[in-house]
Amino acid sequence: MKLGMNMLLWSTDVTGPQYLPVFELLRGAGYEGVEVPIFGGADIGALERLGAHLDALGVVPLGVTATSAENSPISADPAVRARTLDALKATVDGCAALGARTLCGPIEAPLGVFSGTGPTEDERARSVETLRAASEYAATRDVTLIVEYLNRFEMYLVNCAADAAALVRAVDHPNCRLMYDTFHAHIEEKDPRAALHECADVLVYVHASENDRGTPGAGQVAWETTFTTLHEIGYDGWIVVEAFGDALEDLAAATKIWRRMFFSEEQLARDGAAFIREQWAATAARVPA
Repeated sequence: MKLGMNMLLWSTDVTGPQYLPVFELLRGAGYEGVEVPIFGGADIGALERLGAHLDALGVVPLGVTATSAENSPISADPAVRARTLDALKATVDGCAALGARTLCGPIEAPLGVFSGTGPTEDERARSVETLRAASEYAATRDVTLIVEYLNRFEMYLVNCAADAAALVRAVDHPNCRLMYDTFHAHIEEKDPRAALHECADVLVYVHASENDRGTPGAGQVAWETTFTTLHEIGYDGWIVVEAFGDALEDLAAATKIWRRMFFSEEQLARDGAAFIREQWAATAARVPA
């Protein structure tokens, strides 16, 4: 298991020099990687410089993004889908400039956009088509796309591990894989153990996110069951802490965070790292070798 931290706790753009002490803090707290936000129009030069700094620090860069309302992989309009694919390719280029080998997030459908009904087979097919084309391009940049399913209040295309895994299998490309996020699973999955077994063949990434988006271990997520099951299926990839605060107006609006769920970013990062490492070790001892 490798431990990472999502930088959206601090900003949607962490390429500036003011964030260099944060990376050093995270390295000192035991994080091996950082998830760097990469959105449309990202500064390639700034990402290259950040990647060089992280490499010197011994921290692995990871990419995270989201599909916006104006770029929809499931739109019935071919022009919109073409624009979406171009945006995904540009984000992959930013990921490669950073030196990141993975790009995760809700890229299968736009975040916070709803039709008023459930997903259609045509929408699923369009998502698969766009993701396959994006995966083919990502392969040329040595980047793997990692699909994140969201809860029903944030997306309607896929909301559970079984449906998201089916989508990834339909894409049928080695550079398209799946993420499991404990926050969304806490809302949508009746049985986390069954959910993880359902998606084990395509699972390469985990977001450790508490039910209130605060410090992992301080809420209601079924951590023991989740980590025990990850050991059962032989998972040995990234576990990345994802938390959100109220300091960033746009992000707070998107994540619906109206009150502070932790004392400080440093406290959350340190306590989260300690909890996950302790829980990971404790649950490993309960699974037969």
